[in-house]
Order: sequence, then structure tokens, then C-alpha cells
Amino acid sequence: MTALKTRFGTDLLVVHCSASGPHVDVGVRDITRWHVQRGFTTVGYHYVIRRNGELETGRRENAIGAHATGHNARSIGICLVGGVDLNNKPANNFTDEQFTTLECLLRELKVRYPKARICGHRDLSPDKNSDGRITPNEYTKACPSFDINPWLKERFGPL
Repeated sequence: MTALKTRFGTDLLVVHCSASGPHVDVGVRDITRWHVQRGFTTVGYHYVIRRNGELETGRRENAIGAHATGHNARSIGICLVGGVDLNNKPANNFTDEQFTTLECLLRELKVRYPKARICGHRDLSPDKNSDGRITPNEYTKACPSFDINPWLKERFGPL
């Protein structure tokens, strides 16, 4: 296996979804298989949060990820299992246990990387009309299938 390159900074904590259905529970092993089939060296995410809230470690935290094109060298990728409905349409179908684990993990990561901005993968889409905001019509992906900003405000207050 090719050695993973080391990250030398952390500007972003990027929340993703696995784009799997509401009754599918996968973990790092499954997502690694998917990513290797797509040509990745290993799993692209640093962390995966399963349906029951279990936190699994993927890539080493200090390794460059493969989860957000153009942002991997200075970000940490966190994947919530789920995110689509039975028709494969975006859906916020994550469990309370997943959201609790996500909050705990983000709190820990913010201690280690206090200047890192927390965002959803979709929030890294290009600002096509240059108005300074990424709006739903500009999303290249719906991931993580919910707007993380109100969730962050509710859980963390102003960041």
C-alpha cells in the first residue's frame, strides 16, 4: 500500500454522508472497499459514524484525506452513515446517536484545531454567482443531506 502523505494544517472539519439508505449500516471496512474500487488507496474519511453512534477511525488524522476535492490537504473528513432515502434522494435520516457522536467528535476536534471551520461537504461547492454564499442551486452534491449551520448553532451556539 502506498504511504499516505501527512497534512500540515487543519482549516476545515468537513461533514459528509455515505449516501446510503435509511436501513443500511456500513462502517470503515465497507467504505474502504468502495473507495478502493474507485481507485483510492484506502478510505477517504478520517472518521465514520455508524447508525448506532459508534465512531470508527479511517485514515490517520494527520494524513491527507480523499473526501473533498481541492480541500483534502488541510481538512478532516467525517462521514455519517446514511443520507439518502429509499429512492436514493437526499434525506436527513441520521439517528440521534449519530448526532450525539458527531457533536462530541467536533468538540474534541475544535480543541485540537480551534481555528478550523466546520462545514458540510455541499458548503464547499463553488459560488457560481459570486455573491459570497453557496446556495442550494449551486451545490455540486447534497452531502451531508442537511444544513449543518443551524445544527451547529443549536448544539454549539455562535462559533
